[in-house]
Amino acid sequence: MTTPGRGLHGHVLDTLGPAITAGEYPPGSVLRTDELAQHFEVSRSVMREAVRVLESMHLVESRRRVGVTVRPKAEWNVYDPQVIRWRLAGSDRPQQLRSLTVLRSAVEPVAAGLAARNATSEQCARLTECALGMVANSRGHRLETYLLHDVAFHRVILDASGNEMFARLGDVVAEVLSGRTHHDVMFEDPDPAAVTLHVQLAEAVREGDAARAERLTREITVGALHELDILAP
Repeated sequence: MTTPGRGLHGHVLDTLGPAITAGEYPPGSVLRTDELAQHFEVSRSVMREAVRVLESMHLVESRRRVGVTVRPKAEWNVYDPQVIRWRLAGSDRPQQLRSLTVLRSAVEPVAAGLAARNATSEQCARLTECALGMVANSRGHRLETYLLHDVAFHRVILDASGNEMFARLGDVVAEVLSGRTHHDVMFEDPDPAAVTLHVQLAEAVREGDAARAERLTREITVGALHELDILAP
C-alpha cells in the first residue's frame, strides 16, 4: 500500500525498498531505470526520484553507463527509520528486532541515568503522564493506544538525557516498539511487570535517582529481549 501523500515515487519505494532489503535484489544487482519505469508504469523522472531516495539510504548507487547498483548490506543506513521498517517487514525480522533491542539495552540505561540528572520539570511531568497512559491502556487488548504512550515515554527519556546523539535515536526506538506491535511480537496485553517498571522509572527520573533510573531501564530492555526469545526466536 502506498503511504498517503508520497505519490507515485512512494508507490515505487514501497515495493522496491522492501524487495532490496529482503534480498530479492542481492548486492551487486544492477537495476535499469528504464526497465523499472516500465515495470511500475511511471515516468523516468518519478523513477529517478525514487532512486535518489534509495541512494540517500545507501541502499543503491548510480553509476554512469552501468545503472543503479544494489550496495552491500554493510553500507546501508541501518538507522534510517524507513530502512528499519522495511527490514522488520521481511524475513529477517527476528534478527532485526534483536539487533535493535540490543542497541536499546546499550543506550537507554545510560540515557535514563542522564535524564535523572538533567530532566526539566516539564519533561518529568510528561514522563509521568506517558507512564500513566501505559497503565491505563495495558489491559483490554489496546496495544495501539498503549504504543503511543510507550513511544512517547522513551522519546522523553532520550531527549531528557541532554545528549543530542541519544535524542536522535528516538525514531529508531519508535520503529522498534512499533515493529513489535505491528508484527505481533508482543503479548496481547503488555507484561504487567514491564508496565510497573516504566512507572518506577518515571519516579526515579523525577526524584533525580540516576543509579535507580539506569537499573530500571536495564530491567526493561532485558525483559524486551526475553520477550523476543519467546515470541520471535
